[in-house]
Formats: sequence, structure tokens, C-alpha cells
Amino acid sequence: MKNVIITGTSSGLGFELVKKFNAENYNIISLSRSPCLIKSNLVEHFNFDITDSKSISELQKLIQLKYKTIDILINNAGMLINKPFVELSKEEFISVYDVNFFGVIELIREILPFLKSKSQIINVSSIGGINGTSKFKGLSAYSSSKGALNILTEVLAEEFKDNGPIINSLCLGSVQTKMLEQAFPGYKAQVQPKEMANFIYDFSQTGGKVFNGKIIPVSLLGT
Repeated sequence: MKNVIITGTSSGLGFELVKKFNAENYNIISLSRSPCLIKSNLVEHFNFDITDSKSISELQKLIQLKYKTIDILINNAGMLINKPFVELSKEEFISVYDVNFFGVIELIREILPFLKSKSQIINVSSIGGINGTSKFKGLSAYSSSKGALNILTEVLAEEFKDNGPIINSLCLGSVQTKMLEQAFPGYKAQVQPKEMANFIYDFSQTGGKVFNGKIIPVSLLGT
């Protein structure tokens, strides 16, 4: 049986990813600050703060003792602040980068020994993090952090190309999640979390066979 780690699982896309992988009989390590309410023998939830090195160290010990190897790591946890650039404090900028970029770096670094040559890292990024796409006011911290994540994906694919793992960024358009609703009250996305979770699951099964180090737009909207 294969093992998958999914971050940001308490609601929205992460929650739906846990449901999908559970239905497909994966062992799931669910990571989020708040509980994941899916009860299953296949789901092990771990109260987790991606910005806290102690959390990551404890996760590493769990994998070493129980799971040994990881087949898929999905970096889904994210933070979004919608505020004009001139009103954003340095602390707010750093808090967004801590979750969307630096936390991902530390998690990959610690999980790397448990990833096999054909294992996959899927970074959940944003269409706003791709050069030349449409940008939105108020998202300077969020979009730039996702841009950094995309460049990291390309660089790590080069570093890992001889021994693996495979790594790609899926750059999502708007998905109707709690994070989106809080940042943009009243806005209705065209894609529901369950639909996107199904897409990401399908990509995890076939994408690594043809993509590595790729920044892949996943959006119904034009750029």
C-alpha cells in the first residue's frame, strides 16, 4: 500500500484530497493545525505547523518508525492575505512566505530521505505565481511567494533528476475554499474543491511519467 503526505487538510482542497486518497486506499498522513474530521483506519492526522521546525522533526520520527517510505508529498497548505502592498507590514509578508515557501523548503528537506526515485512532490501553487499571467491587487505577498515556489520547483527538479524524486508545481486558478472566501468575500469560483482534488489525484497517478520540474497552469480562466 502506498503512502501519501498531504498538508493543509482541515478544510477545502486538502480535506477533499484526504477523502479522495482514502477512497483509493492510500495510507494518508494528514497535516494541519486544525483537526481533519475524516475518520478512517487509513488516515493518521498529525497536528502540524509547517512553520515550526519541531513539528517537522516529530513528523520525520513518525515516518521513520511507521511508514519508512513516502510515495507522494502534496504541499497544499497555504496562506493568503488580501491587502494593498503599501498597507502590508513586513511581519505579514514574512508570515505568508513562512507558510507558502520557507515551510515547504523545510518539509521537503526533512522528508527527502524517505522519498524514492519514483516518488512525487506536488507543490500546489497559483496561476498568479507564473510570469506573464493576470495579477490581482492585494496579492503581492501571496503571488510572489508562489512565484518563488515555482522557481524552487524548477531548481529542485534539476538537483533531483539523477535519483529522484519527481517534482512539479500545479498552479491553480480560483477554487471555492475557505481561504478564498475569507480573502475575497462574496466571490464565487468556477471550481469546487472536490473537482480540483480529483484532478490532483489523477495527476499524481500519471503526471510524474511525463512531467518533471514543470510549472503547470490549472485554470479555466485565460492568462
